[in-house]
Amino acid sequence: MARKDEILDNPVTGQRIIFRETSEDTDGALLEVESVYTRPTPSRPPNHYHPVQEERFEVLAGELRALVGGEERTLKEGEPLLIPPGTPHTMWAEAEGVRVNWQTRPALKTEEFFETISGLSRDAKTGEKGTPSLLQAAVVAQAYADEFHLAGPPWPVQRAIFAVLAPLGRRLGYRASYPEYAVSGAPSGSPRRV
Repeated sequence: MARKDEILDNPVTGQRIIFRETSEDTDGALLEVESVYTRPTPSRPPNHYHPVQEERFEVLAGELRALVGGEERTLKEGEPLLIPPGTPHTMWAEAEGVRVNWQTRPALKTEEFFETISGLSRDAKTGEKGTPSLLQAAVVAQAYADEFHLAGPPWPVQRAIFAVLAPLGRRLGYRASYPEYAVSGAPSGSPRRV
């Protein structure tokens, strides 16, 4: 589990996540991170939604592009955006140096999800867009179903596909989380970049 001020770098997407308030700090009520785009996003992340989580974003520097509920927009410095549960969205940076405060309520297992995706990217186990293989994605999607759904196909179809593919993925050694990707373990108060 992540700790305050720890850092995750995703070499594929160029996104750096700095943990500001963790689920441990807030008894699971909130995960707050600062997302820094060290370069333009190579491609739009998948359109997705969070079944029970609310997200709040505020641009701290630069401009962030967003597609929310089918509407594309540009968020400028100081501009907040609230995304209610169940709202399809995706975000990306078209320039380097974009910084965003990103809050997720409740936290659930979002930190572990971030650690898994960043770790897979660092170990070159994702494609050029930062997405894992189909079997790895099925295992992850099934394990983090409370945190993350793709916007399409419809969730019952996704769930049926994952019910077939995830057990096969697990038999082949794919996991939903990997202890070696966890950022915790750094001495308290000292940031750790992984």
